[in-house]
Amino acid sequence: GLKAELLALMCEQAERCIALIMSARDQESWIAALHTLKGAARGVGAFALGEACEMAEAQPQNRWPAATQSVALAFAETRRCFERS
Repeated sequence: GLKAELLALMCEQAERCIALIMSARDQESWIAALHTLKGAARGVGAFALGEACEMAEAQPQNRWPAATQSVALAFAETRRCFERS
């Protein structure tokens, strides 16, 4: 149905954004990828993932690896929740 299709689209977008987050080399690309993912997550009610993105946006570059891991873990949990619904 429509719900499943929307959730699948959000997951695809999240995977693309996480790849961009992982490859970010400057503040602009880091924030752009996180901001896109944050909006997509909040748009489907994945507020914990949105919050993880918001927290990551504020991190200095030396904290990006840990912030990336937090976002990836939040996405994994979001996907598990979607698969159960």
